[in-house]
Amino acid sequence: MTTIHGFVPVADEHAEILILGSMPGDASLTAGQYYAHKQNAFWRIMAELLCFDPAIPYAAKTQALRSARIALWDVLHSCKRSGSLDSMIEIGTQIANDFSTFFRAHRNITHVYFNGTKADTCFKQLVAPKIESGIFRYTRLPSTSPANASIPFERKLEAWRVILEPIRAEATQNSECANLNMEGYRLR
Repeated sequence: MTTIHGFVPVADEHAEILILGSMPGDASLTAGQYYAHKQNAFWRIMAELLCFDPAIPYAAKTQALRSARIALWDVLHSCKRSGSLDSMIEIGTQIANDFSTFFRAHRNITHVYFNGTKADTCFKQLVAPKIESGIFRYTRLPSTSPANASIPFERKLEAWRVILEPIRAEATQNSECANLNMEGYRLR
């Protein structure tokens, strides 16, 4: 098994929401992009929630996240893993990202959402004991991975709608998509 390394976060100083995966899969590592596997539902769900075309380029997708004040990262900085499955991560090789520094630089984050069980478990084991974790609201969501095929897309989408709650709290209109212009920017 070889050691693999994750990506830098997709975030800016205005982020209020943090979505955490565990570690990018092989397709993502090859592409150098979060959630690059064609069957991973992440970008399809984000497109639905933030009202953008899922076929837009990766840079536009990540900008839509930033515009909605959503940051994206992984719990693990590095680990040894054979293949893409979280279950293949060698436990003793897991090294977490530097969340203390990240949270100091992103002081507006109030909500942390985990993309699946592994991200939640790794965060609780490797990160939470080292940070002031009581200031965040944590929610585990169903994994968007194609390995989580037992949950249909529609149920995943419904569960993921919770990430809109912090956005809705600030919005002035009723329609979720009406609160964002076509590029994903919030209307004030």
